[in-house]
Amino acid sequence: MEILNLFSPDEMRHFLLVLTRVSVILFLFPFFGSESFPVLVKAGLALSVSLVLFSTVSTDPSHFPDKVLMAPVLMVSELFVGLVIALVVRLFFAAVQLAGLLIGFQMGFSMINVMDPQTGSQVAVMEQLGYWTVLTVFILLDGHYMLLRALVESFQMVPPGGFALPEVFFNQIMGMTASMFITGIKIGAPAIVALLFVSVAFGITAKFAPQMNVLIISFPVKIAVGLIFFGAVFEVIVRFTRAYIQDFPGMLHYVLRMFGSG
Repeated sequence: MEILNLFSPDEMRHFLLVLTRVSVILFLFPFFGSESFPVLVKAGLALSVSLVLFSTVSTDPSHFPDKVLMAPVLMVSELFVGLVIALVVRLFFAAVQLAGLLIGFQMGFSMINVMDPQTGSQVAVMEQLGYWTVLTVFILLDGHYMLLRALVESFQMVPPGGFALPEVFFNQIMGMTASMFITGIKIGAPAIVALLFVSVAFGITAKFAPQMNVLIISFPVKIAVGLIFFGAVFEVIVRFTRAYIQDFPGMLHYVLRMFGSG
């Protein structure tokens, strides 16, 4: 049986490298990386995907040194590749979460947090709303299939054991992080500006009508305006998600090409 080849030393090392990269990506991917997602299900999914990819991934034997002590080094390199792929996806979600966080702050939700089942920590209400919004759109637009295709292509561009860290890598990551902040501000800008005008209007009202309790009145108005504008930018989030899914293969190829060339 062909599956018995898994028990040979070379095949086992090959499979462990594939499993390492797949596990990191699945465990850090939004929704699958949630603490509420059963660990056994995560492990079973990672094992199943790794077994499917194992028979299709080609490996250069020269990447496997004879020294046993080098095996952990190769696993760390696969861990790093998986972290980078997961980071590219996470930055996309973080942009919308940042927009929700900024909108929530202007709405007066800075002191109101909810439990995030993904991480088990407290997060802002609008940040959580932004996360689930973009996750829903991401799945509806078949983003999870895109991730699986990217996972397969990552093994074609950077085979197990073929990782090499380029000098310009960290500069590229910093650039992608900066783009995430810019994108988040752009998405949240309409609501932020509208809420700023609301705050200015209430400030002027408080100046001319000091007997009015502006603080109490402004809360429901800001919440209503914030939710209305957040709903208005939903189409922007959809277009942003669609453009990201279309551009993701190119971004991933660029990053992985650096790894392959060193």
